[in-house]
Amino acid sequence: MTLVFPRDWTAEGVTKLSLWYLGASTNSADKVYVALNGTSVVYHSDSAATKQLGWNEWVIDLTAFAGVNLADVDTITIGVGTKGAPAAGGAGTMYFDDIRLTR
Repeated sequence: MTLVFPRDWTAEGVTKLSLWYLGASTNSADKVYVALNGTSVVYHSDSAATKQLGWNEWVIDLTAFAGVNLADVDTITIGVGTKGAPAAGGAGTMYFDDIRLTR
């Protein structure tokens, strides 16, 4: 997603990115990632996050996004697998909701 507002992720004491996701036991096991500005990637600590049942909150400290100017975030990408290395064979459905910045 290309961001128009908010692009300054340092305003008002923001320190974390929070998002909720829902996987399914029938999904192929794989990791989930978030990338900012197309370059800085943070992977979920569970390499099979795609299989997690129920709604799960993933909170990422913004300092984990190395090299990103947090005062000028242009894009956010949520993906499955390894960013920049697509691989065939995965199957399933993921849902993401409540993507927000928090203090």
